[in-house]
Amino acid sequence: MSQRFTNNFPVCSRRRLLQLSLAGLGITGSVAGLQTLRSQLNLPVRIPPILEKDNSWENYPGFDPMNILRDFDYGTITHKNGRPVREFQITANVTKTQLNDHVFFNTWSFNHQVPGPTLRAVEGDRIRVIFHNQDTNSHSIHFHGIHPGEMDGIIPIGKNKKTIYEFDAKPYGLHLYHCHISPVDRHIGKGLYGMFIVDPRRKRPSADEMVLIIGGYDTNQDSKSNELYAFNGLPNYYKKHPIPIYQNQLVRLYILNMIEYDAAVSFHIHGNMFKVYPTGRTMKPTLETDIITMGTAERHILEFKYPYPGEYMFHPHQDVIAEKGCMGKFSVIPRSK
Repeated sequence: MSQRFTNNFPVCSRRRLLQLSLAGLGITGSVAGLQTLRSQLNLPVRIPPILEKDNSWENYPGFDPMNILRDFDYGTITHKNGRPVREFQITANVTKTQLNDHVFFNTWSFNHQVPGPTLRAVEGDRIRVIFHNQDTNSHSIHFHGIHPGEMDGIIPIGKNKKTIYEFDAKPYGLHLYHCHISPVDRHIGKGLYGMFIVDPRRKRPSADEMVLIIGGYDTNQDSKSNELYAFNGLPNYYKKHPIPIYQNQLVRLYILNMIEYDAAVSFHIHGNMFKVYPTGRTMKPTLETDIITMGTAERHILEFKYPYPGEYMFHPHQDVIAEKGCMGKFSVIPRSK
């Protein structure tokens, strides 16, 4: 029987590789052993298919929270003075958004979505963000992280004006970006924010990675409180459309609180615990719990696996925030052997 070869080595199937490795570990036939070895080998993860397409928001460009959940923008690679540059295009817009069956709201958005695109790079990458303001109000983009003062994004960019933010992506961790034009709480509250992930050079283990950004909507615009809340832009979306994940597969959740007018918000998952990597600035977890509290702009990486199939809620433990739209579910799917 012929064999395929790569670089003069025979190519084994993944199943055969697992079998051979497990035999060497003396745990042949062990499901736990398969899971442990899969993690050690850093094998690719499987992303569950979205079986039911939600078309209810198709008239509002960009607003599909299920796409935002696992969509990472790595930019376009260009070159400057022989050095590769990761280039991103971001526009500020006004986007009419249907928050629920009764409420429409004119969001201020980046690239016609709330939150804006999740930008992603590796520590040390050169970043260039080309920002075009297509709104009548002045806006800017302020990045969290380390950068020169002239790239701090506090200068207003007027209607139909462009600017470029360019800096090195550092330090590794979970960061964010948002408009920094006064009143900042109003600009953020209307939707001008997004996540900026800077991966460490040493890769983290493979996982089903997803983004949840908690936001609030001051729909009566009194600048005092929020009438609605949401994960990834639309109230109660993941309550109506649970997030599919596989049983016993590692989930890496990048979570960020961008609620204005509330001092803090918690995040809790049902039926499980998660490991916490504060601000994504550690390679090892510092805490294991089932609830964490965050102030505005605070963020963490959370990791967990669900050992049992079924549906499990996630939400803040401030009930009024959960009841006004910040509620979701994980649908844990049994994984075929």
